[in-house]
Amino acid sequence: MQELNFDIITTLIMVAVLFLIIVVRYFIFSGAYYYTTFVLLRKRLISRILDPKPVSVKQIRSEVAYSVLSAVIFAVFGIGTYWLWYKGFTAIYDDLSLYPLWYLPLSIFLVLFVQDTYYYWVHRWMHIPKVYRYFHKVHHNSVQTSVWTSFSFHPLETLLQAVILPLIILWVPLHIYALLVILIIMTISATINHAGVEIYPKGKYGDWVGKMIIGATHHDVHHRKFLFNYGLYFTFWDRVMGTERELSSNDRRPKS
Repeated sequence: MQELNFDIITTLIMVAVLFLIIVVRYFIFSGAYYYTTFVLLRKRLISRILDPKPVSVKQIRSEVAYSVLSAVIFAVFGIGTYWLWYKGFTAIYDDLSLYPLWYLPLSIFLVLFVQDTYYYWVHRWMHIPKVYRYFHKVHHNSVQTSVWTSFSFHPLETLLQAVILPLIILWVPLHIYALLVILIIMTISATINHAGVEIYPKGKYGDWVGKMIIGATHHDVHHRKFLFNYGLYFTFWDRVMGTERELSSNDRRPKS
């Protein structure tokens, strides 16, 4: 493989390219998700929309602006992670024969659980009043969330969110395709949880999903009730630590 020169110009170009990819992905996926749930399937999902009021244009503009700023930071960390891999400092591998196939899904779950654990405790720390106004208030300005809220963070909070994955891959063996799956899950989960419409199944065979995996209703309670439901992907730590809020009718739990 030809030696790649990480000089300032090359690095800035790489960051700019990755930034554009992240921003385009944000607009395409968030826009497509909104159009699918609130336009194409609105009649079918009407009982699952958590708040019928439209989100203000002012709020959306703020969310997009902060999300674009977050994309810059994510791009910097992304290229930094690429540099760590290129120099051989990470545990990322591309040969499937190095580990048994059953390790592939296990590694994905392991990384998601570590992320979830890290974020649960960081999230609770960010709700300490003296910390909150500097790190987390920007995200909570969106009391009624939208698809555009998913990456609307203060830069300091974005730094906290961006640092964990590079740290994990220094130690946890992860196939390159598993890493891509994790990045996709991160985007999908963030959008689903903030979109304001519950898409996970309910009823006899569906309630277990909401008991284990965080969805729009669960996270909406956090934005409106503030001191509950801190998890990122799973309800595990909220249940263990007693910070899970029961989803009552007042929290607009979907009926179907």
